Amino acid sequence: MLLPAWEMGVYGVLAVGSHLYAFYEVHQVSQKYEAAMDRRFGLEPGTLFRGLKKDPMDFEWSYWIEWGRERILWLLAGHLLVSQVSRLLVEKYKPWCLMVYGMAACWLLLGVKGFAVILFHATISFAVAQFQLSLLTWLCSLILLFTLRIPAVEEAKRKWYDTENEYYLLLFTVSVRCLFCTSFSLEYCWHGPAQKSSHSFLWMLAYVFYYPTFHNGPLLNFDEFSKQMRRQEAFSLKTNLSILIMGIIRIFFWWCLAELMIHLMYIHALYSSAPPLEAASYWALGEYRNNSRNPPPCTSRTPVYFSIICRYL
Repeated sequence: MLLPAWEMGVYGVLAVGSHLYAFYEVHQVSQKYEAAMDRRFGLEPGTLFRGLKKDPMDFEWSYWIEWGRERILWLLAGHLLVSQVSRLLVEKYKPWCLMVYGMAACWLLLGVKGFAVILFHATISFAVAQFQLSLLTWLCSLILLFTLRIPAVEEAKRKWYDTENEYYLLLFTVSVRCLFCTSFSLEYCWHGPAQKSSHSFLWMLAYVFYYPTFHNGPLLNFDEFSKQMRRQEAFSLKTNLSILIMGIIRIFFWWCLAELMIHLMYIHALYSSAPPLEAASYWALGEYRNNSRNPPPCTSRTPVYFSIICRYL
């Protein structure tokens, strides 16, 4: 049951307003200690925003910008191409074309061993889902997630890659894929026998290896994914172009906003220095807590998993 519109509006105003005020407090502290942060950490000159300096300590933003520029953006463009070509030529098999493409992209980025780990997680989750017990599904998902933090397993996986960044990409991707496996398995448990045919292992693989959501979401439950994949619409070049252009504009807007934030607020640099923290207000400290991560942040993403549990309870 949805809340009344006025109540949703009040909550929205309070949430946005509190964040904006906290951002303002952090900006004030950042300006006050800018010279000290520059001497200690070497603030980088702004490229997109001339005249402003950039926080060099934001590991996560730099990490994804590097991966995006080198490979992920190109793979997303490839996904778009495969999607449109399969829609024109073999629309009936579009989910399977995208599944194969997602598997190939996973193999390219994470290697055969990384691909095997994700496939193994999906297989185990599907096998456990056959018992149709939600509690058993949760236990399976938590155990699979827990294996990411076993020291011996961590050490073995690090040896698969030449750089730490590649290992972090595997760790982050597997944790997000675990969410998708959990979503599919829970919905399999909840649906009746008549709906089981639409929850086959092949559909699970198509869902788990769907590339636009592969590394960091956004989260999309299986039923919604299945509806979108099964929906057949007449091809319209004008409509598709407008959707593509609006998508590019939206991505560019959020990218510019994120860039502006690390130019106006040196959250990660301030987080690593005691004097600014001692002088900051409670509002600013709250924003530090929300936005700071102990590098490398990709290794601390496991708590995100538990924050999503409330979605299914």
